[in-house]
Amino acid sequence: MRICRVVGTVVTPVQHPAYDGQRLLAVRPVNPDDSPADDRLFIAVDRAQAGEGDLVLLMAEGSSVRDILGQPEAPIRCAVVGVID
Repeated sequence: MRICRVVGTVVTPVQHPAYDGQRLLAVRPVNPDDSPADDRLFIAVDRAQAGEGDLVLLMAEGSSVRDILGQPEAPIRCAVVGVID
């Protein structure tokens, strides 16, 4: 689990069928003081109805994410599973 800041949404004209109907977010890991943790950017399926600028909890363990989504064979690695108030 990582704490991240949502930096935007992702739109793809072509995608794997497992992503059909899924909302995708671009998220960046942050430190406890809300400074960027590093330069990485993750693309995550939104399961918490987060929006741009929200501080979120990112699950980045592929098998756990696929279990949550109920798609054991899907090529999905990350999901936003909570919004931090």
